[in-house]
Order: sequence, then C-alpha cells, then structure tokens
Amino acid sequence: MHINRIDYSDGSEWVLELKRYALAIEYDGRDFSGWQIQPRMVTVQGEMERAVAKMAGHEIRVHAAGRTDAGVHASRQIVHFDTAVQRPITAWVRGVNSFLPSGIAVLWAREVPNHFHSRFVATARHYRYLLLRHPVRPSLQAGRVGWIHYDVDVDKMRAAAQHLLGEHDFSSFRAAECQALSPIKLLQRIEISEQGNMLCFDFSAGAFLHHMVRNMMGALLHIGKGNEEPEWMAWLLAQQNRQSAPPTFMPDGLYLTGVTYPAEFALPTEPEYRYGLI
Repeated sequence: MHINRIDYSDGSEWVLELKRYALAIEYDGRDFSGWQIQPRMVTVQGEMERAVAKMAGHEIRVHAAGRTDAGVHASRQIVHFDTAVQRPITAWVRGVNSFLPSGIAVLWAREVPNHFHSRFVATARHYRYLLLRHPVRPSLQAGRVGWIHYDVDVDKMRAAAQHLLGEHDFSSFRAAECQALSPIKLLQRIEISEQGNMLCFDFSAGAFLHHMVRNMMGALLHIGKGNEEPEWMAWLLAQQNRQSAPPTFMPDGLYLTGVTYPAEFALPTEPEYRYGLI
C-alpha cells in the first residue's frame, strides 16, 4: 500500500492510502490502434484509463503486461492501476465495463500488493496465433483469424520451430521501430496444433520484441509452403538481420492469451482458452 500525504497551509494534512488493483481484460484489436496511448488515436489504454477514471472519480494511469499492436487481440491481458478511492471489487469489473466500448471487457479484478507491476514482475507472456486454411477468405471470422488459401506442411513447420526455442538473438524477427534494449530473448515454448482447418501456434517467452511473433509466423509459413527446408530457420536466426527474413504476417489472428506471474500474487492469469480456441 502506498501512502501519499497532502500538506495544507494551515498545518493540517490528509493521508491517502493508495491501493493497487490488477485487472484481466480482453479486447478485439480491430477497433483500436494498439494498446499504447497515441495522439488522435483510439487505443485500448486510452479507453481503459477513461473508464477506470469515471469509476474512480479522478485521473488514472493504467499499466499493461504487454503493448499489443494495432489489430492484435487479447483474451487475457493483465493491467494494474492505483487509487485511494474505496469501491467494492465488483465496481472495477461491472462498473468499469459499463463505461467501456463493446470491444473491451474486464474479466476480473484483484487487489494486489504495491510491489506488483503488471509488466515488470511478469515472468512469461503467452501468445496464440489462429490461422485459417481455407480456399476462400473468411467473413464471420474476418479480422479475428489469419488466413491462407493454400495448404502447408505442418510437420516441416514444427521441425523449423524447434530451431527457435531457447535463448537467441532474434534480430531477424525484430521490427525496425522496436524499442527493446536487447534483441536477446528466451523463447520458452512454441507449439503447432491442428483443429480442423484451423492451425494454432502457441508462443511463450519472458518477453517479445516488436512484431516478433508475426515475423516468426512469416518465416514458418515460408517454410510450410515449401520455399525452404526446416534447417533454413537456423540460418535465418544466425543472420541477425531483418532484411533476410520474409515479410511480417498479418496481425488478425494474434492474441495475447495470458501472462505468468510469481506464485506469491496468486493471480489466475494463465491461458485457459475460454472460447475453445483463445
């Protein structure tokens, strides 16, 4: 708990006890220019801060576990904020939801200790990419899944993915505008599964570079189409050069599905794929 003191000219003081709250939220990224606030843009952070501020009655800064790009979705993004306002915990769920646009929803709220930080104490982020294989473009799922009209060799993509596991310099998969201090990341998990004509790509890492997942998707599909053999992925990784890699794949099917935190916080933040796929 934070303590803020406001001293008045008459010698009195007002002590504010700031409590920290963690929220899990989901959102449809099609409606927003990414998570982070940008001038003259509608963003998830901007809408969250507006809604939480209405419930709290004062300005609020909302911090997130990860900054998703425009068009990227979340089924379990974790955010936190501080306030001295006393509200029932349900107010930070149903009350905040009443002020949010339909593309964003709070799933749950928890009070957390003041050393919790949604971004800095996270130990892993989990993403899933949903890719539809179908001869014609989707309509009902448009913007919510990636799409290819051709078939791919899933076994070759699985073999290629093994070269990405572990700690590497991922410069070949890093966007030019990436602000990360280091391109070295530890990719803890990459799995490819099939559910009918849907391919599910699961990625877990302590942190990701800007566009890293979408760039890995581009390389995996390049191999899946038969343009290269699986061993080419190791060569590409060793180049440490974005110019050597295939184009960035579309954002449509990418979801932030969960965030791992130390057990001390007891937060239900792991992916659970509530809707069968995400």
